Amino acid sequence: MINKDELVVMRAIALCFKPFLKPEEAQVYTNLGKSQLAKKAQEMGVYRNVSGYYKREELDTLMNGSPSPFESAATHLSIKKIR
Repeated sequence: MINKDELVVMRAIALCFKPFLKPEEAQVYTNLGKSQLAKKAQEMGVYRNVSGYYKREELDTLMNGSPSPFESAATHLSIKKIR
């Protein structure tokens, strides 16, 4: 019989290989709370698909600490001054 600790380890390993994660699994994967995950995902432009799942690759970009795509796009903008 599998004890509780072994089951937790097996689930954690399974999370690393799934291409799409449920919101609860995404919280475990990113080690963020529900509101923190929602806020950070919105800042980074990471959204759930139609089925309600997060793409693991997008969560990886969310966690790697790179600047958000919106911030990097804003730095390359050239704004003309109107007189």
